Amino acid sequence: MCLQSGRPLRVPRARVRQRGKNFLTDDVMIDQRPSHVEQRLELGHWEGDLILGLESSAVGTLVERSTRYTVLLHLPKMAGHGAPRRKRGPALAGHGAEAVNGAIAKAFGKLPAKLRRSLTWDQGAEMAQHVRLRAETGLKVYFCQPRSPWQRGTNENTNGLLRQYFPKGTDLSRYRGETLAAVANALNNRRRKVLGWKTPAEVMSKHLSSWRH
Repeated sequence: MCLQSGRPLRVPRARVRQRGKNFLTDDVMIDQRPSHVEQRLELGHWEGDLILGLESSAVGTLVERSTRYTVLLHLPKMAGHGAPRRKRGPALAGHGAEAVNGAIAKAFGKLPAKLRRSLTWDQGAEMAQHVRLRAETGLKVYFCQPRSPWQRGTNENTNGLLRQYFPKGTDLSRYRGETLAAVANALNNRRRKVLGWKTPAEVMSKHLSSWRH
């Protein structure tokens, strides 16, 4: 339908914002997340997000809430990127739901079950396959309210630190897995006041060691 001027009928902003959010249900909103997660007393609760760069490039970021331990996800462009996208086909830029689900599942597949309790994300469409992700990893996924970055404050702070390594305006697709692992290692070995001047790696290692005994 068009206006008399011939331009398409304007869609109210509220309706635009609702598009792509059909994967959200009341039971996965952050107010349903167990209250003890907020207290950071139990390991295995994570916050996640994407850092975006030039030409639709992205790096995934995962931060454990208690230890501040960081994992970075390599999100290369998928096969067929640049060609016309087939109807209802997966996003091929590397950070669509298919790619992000696979990268998170791969990262968490290497971790003990005690470190796979929950994941809190914003309402980006890259998490549209969260039901599948929970089935594959056991992670309970929760979503923040719109425009509420403080509900993932640990991840937001970490993303700020990561911009020292990945400045805005950078093509993030050039960073391979080895480089991302090196950056994550640098962050995980940075002493933090909030951890009593221990490093995230030290705190994480201590907990993992106690579980083995």
